[in-house]
Amino acid sequence: MYEHRSQPIISFNLFIRRQLLHVFFALLIILGSLLLGVFGYHFLEGLNWIDSLLNASMILGGMGPVNTVQTNGGKIFASVYALYSGIVFLVVAGVIFAPIFHRLMHKFHLEFEEEKD
Repeated sequence: MYEHRSQPIISFNLFIRRQLLHVFFALLIILGSLLLGVFGYHFLEGLNWIDSLLNASMILGGMGPVNTVQTNGGKIFASVYALYSGIVFLVVAGVIFAPIFHRLMHKFHLEFEEEKD
């Protein structure tokens, strides 16, 4: 997917296209995680769809739940979903920033090679 260090760096237009693709994948991860949370709160905690969306959005965004969790299944789900949400945050950040870091490292490597010669 990425060019090797011995290959020339891709054009800016191709880089933007690559970045947009990574943002699209990050949004898919966020959407899938949000749906997982909505279904979990709805079916395990018995919240209505809007309250389930609110709670899933707040936990996924790092704010914490809005409604008090009442059932044991809901409590277990909420704790696992909160841990999962923290990992998703890191994964999404990695997916979004990977092309940027790669391009920077590629440029620094090319500059270093030019200075060596």
